[in-house]
Amino acid sequence: MFSDLERKIIALVQGDMPIEKYPYRVIAEKVGTDEETVLSVLRNLNDRGIIRRFGATLRHQKTGFTANAMVAWRVDETRVEEVGKLMASFNQVSHCYRRNPSELWPYNLYTMVHATDEASCRAIAANISKKTAVDFYELLFSRKELKKTSMQYFSDDFSD
Repeated sequence: MFSDLERKIIALVQGDMPIEKYPYRVIAEKVGTDEETVLSVLRNLNDRGIIRRFGATLRHQKTGFTANAMVAWRVDETRVEEVGKLMASFNQVSHCYRRNPSELWPYNLYTMVHATDEASCRAIAANISKKTAVDFYELLFSRKELKKTSMQYFSDDFSD
């Protein structure tokens, strides 16, 4: 399914990107090609739907955001797309996902809210509620970060 070059490039972009002016050039050197080839391979993987997005992980505690809450929202299914886009547009929201509700847990839209304290998280959720006219929600505060790693699909050990 993947060429050897594709596997090597995926292995290097699935983890931390080099903090360099030209990170794809650094990756190219590691796999023995040039920067444009790396970018071309990534564009092709994206066009094929294999890579859907690149994301950055912000260590929010180190930036002063010491409180965060997953806000579970009950949104009418006919409004999920519209409301989700509006919620995702708030600067304090880092994630916005739709999930299937259940009989015991009727929430279908989730946002991760970051602030300096829990009262601010509550105020942000109240503001989002007001702007979206979604009144039924619960805040689930983070108490301890147990794991924060990226999925690893291929090893970056190219010795085989």
